[in-house]
Amino acid sequence: MPGVLKLWETSPSGLDPRVDAFLSSLTVDSRLLEVDLRGSAAHAAMLGVSGIIPESNAKALTDALAAMLAEARSGALKPDASAEDVHSFIEQELTRRLGDTGKMVHAGRSRNDQVALDMRLYLRSSFGEAVDGIRDVLGALCDLASANVETWMPSYTHMRRAQPSTLAFHLLAWCAALERDMGRFADAAARADECPLGSAAVAGSGLPLDREAVAKALGFARPSRNAMDATADRDACVEYAAAASTLLMHLSRYCEEIILWSSAEFGFMDIKDSCSTGSSIMPQKRNPDVAELIRGKTGRVFGSLVSLLTMQKGLPLGYDRDLQEDKVAVFDLRDTLAGVLPAFAALVEALVPKPAAMAAALESGHPEATDLAELLVVKGVPFRDGYAATKSAVAVATAAGVRLASLGDADLARASDAFAKAGIKAADLAAYLVPAGCVARRNLIGGPAPQRVREELTRLYSLVEVSGLKR
Repeated sequence: MPGVLKLWETSPSGLDPRVDAFLSSLTVDSRLLEVDLRGSAAHAAMLGVSGIIPESNAKALTDALAAMLAEARSGALKPDASAEDVHSFIEQELTRRLGDTGKMVHAGRSRNDQVALDMRLYLRSSFGEAVDGIRDVLGALCDLASANVETWMPSYTHMRRAQPSTLAFHLLAWCAALERDMGRFADAAARADECPLGSAAVAGSGLPLDREAVAKALGFARPSRNAMDATADRDACVEYAAAASTLLMHLSRYCEEIILWSSAEFGFMDIKDSCSTGSSIMPQKRNPDVAELIRGKTGRVFGSLVSLLTMQKGLPLGYDRDLQEDKVAVFDLRDTLAGVLPAFAALVEALVPKPAAMAAALESGHPEATDLAELLVVKGVPFRDGYAATKSAVAVATAAGVRLASLGDADLARASDAFAKAGIKAADLAAYLVPAGCVARRNLIGGPAPQRVREELTRLYSLVEVSGLKR
């Protein structure tokens, strides 16, 4: 559309072509074409109902915008490269199709509140996609956990074997954090559920706009409460980036565990060929590329959050052109999540646990020691004394190269007289200290006992079946 004036021009400005190219955001914000068309249609309809423009003109505008939306969805309508941005393109296209009627669409509106609206509409879908993606991951994790409720393995602290646990319980720890992540996106979506249209440039409009009608037409809970804040606010972008960053931090940790567990050094599981790749030179290799790339994407997501925060930290109210950079970060975040979440779900589905290897890891390091200390507590021994007695028993067992359950009465006596005083015999320990018994005793809320794990799986499956956020 050569020679078309920009929205802020009444005569050619003679901008330096280099500046013109620098200021243009069309290559980025063309992605907002559909949401801008929807917002423009709601605004045009309100202008007619409110009597700001004739209803016949409003109908012509809404009909043309509906046609343009259908064309955009089919790929037949694409922003003209000569337009400054997607908002300019739509108004210019309306004017091309409708003449002077097309020039009426911007009454009571600024590009400031227009782009703020577009980002809210775009983020609404983005929040919903993230929640749905996490829900799919939770479903995959629940399926894997359900098959491994009694797959015994060590839990770890400081990357050292700690206490007997199960693979299902470990996976539920992942689910607990991911459920919080899902809540973060949902909470942020609720805060972002207000319509900025009608805020105009910074102080609203003197025209009798019906902001509540527009908000309702676009599916928002309410209009924004302050015009200045609405045009300058990008909190929703920051919250989306923050939620995405926390999510990727969690997924990166889980990918690190998958990488470790699937290594020969751990040998706790294999990754099917559907989610691993070979080496270009070493025929025997299968590499955990999916887990590694998800881990690598984390830095990119963190960078978007820092970019959005830094972009705003020194800006005075209201709108400043710096805010044009919000779209690059948000679009990249959405693309990243759209790739990462399905890939992680596929990775979980491709995990093949090796229960024998996991159980074998419980045979050294005395992860059952806490249970022996707690047995002494049950028998009336103060915990600190029971801890000391058990520590001595661990030293005796380590020196003998046996497990605690294999100690004899003489070994216990050599370790501490607390065992005899408590009436604990060596014969009592064999059944008491097996991994299944250690896990089953941890039957508190949030514990790894099979009963508690199955209860939590039931709850999570119900959560997974709940529908997602509005789009």
